[in-house]
Amino acid sequence: MRALKSTAGLAALLTFVLIVLGAAVRVTNSGLSCPDWPTCYGYWLPLPDNIPEDAGYFYYQVMLEWVHRLIAGVFLGPLVLVLAWLAFRHRRERPGLAGGALLLVLLLLVQAGLGGVTVLDQNSPWSVALHLGTALLVLSMTLFLAARAGDPAPPVDSGFRGIVLITWLVTFAAIVSAAMMAKMGAALACATWPLCDGAVVPDLSDPLVLVNWIHRVLAALAVLAIVLVWLRGRRLGGVYRGLGTGALLLVLLAALLGAHGIATLWPLWAAVTHQAIAILVFMHVTMILWKAWPVSGETVDARPA
Repeated sequence: MRALKSTAGLAALLTFVLIVLGAAVRVTNSGLSCPDWPTCYGYWLPLPDNIPEDAGYFYYQVMLEWVHRLIAGVFLGPLVLVLAWLAFRHRRERPGLAGGALLLVLLLLVQAGLGGVTVLDQNSPWSVALHLGTALLVLSMTLFLAARAGDPAPPVDSGFRGIVLITWLVTFAAIVSAAMMAKMGAALACATWPLCDGAVVPDLSDPLVLVNWIHRVLAALAVLAIVLVWLRGRRLGGVYRGLGTGALLLVLLAALLGAHGIATLWPLWAAVTHQAIAILVFMHVTMILWKAWPVSGETVDARPA
């Protein structure tokens, strides 16, 4: 079981790195620096001499996209297969492992296909958002296996689980909407923070303002939901208190960095760091969700959360 937990943790770390690297690819406009898929300019390892002079990209941009593909295909893919094998071996000891592993493999296959779709669709906002959303689901399933392979957490009531599930959904939507916003070039459509150009509800006739405002609303809801999870987690103690406190501190840091990004016109480091912190928030919320969620045959404590 220790090998399963360690492998799941490593898979989660690699997925986190891939998502953050994907953010770097996006903010540097490197998504089409490899115009074909799965090769790059027809090569498995593109060298500077292989890049046409009229490609319109620097070599570092090509390498960002290529390394992103390399980690996904050469490292994460095989590791997920090992993880699935380990989970299947322990399926009798821990309910849900085999099903979670199967879903993880299927999600990874879908994610690989979406990687090709984003290239062929010229990195359209919807394809980029869908690609990121699926990556978050892959990350969620690696954390599911890590949580199930670890020590069980104290059972909680359905009310707390419902709050955590809503928090997970809102956090997921906020991150995906951020990718859509960035790809549409709407990151600065609202020039002030926290209000959008001084208004709680601005003129939403401009699609760029609309997507920016929607992201802000989702982010605000995520902060409020995480505060509620933290308050409940303090009463429960243990893993719920630790993860809840981590999620709260990280989401407040993400909010402050968001304000800084708007004030400084979103330098590249701030944009990538902002998404990295948001993904860490998502990971904390996801771990709370899986720790709180009962498995088949588990007796749930009826005490209030």
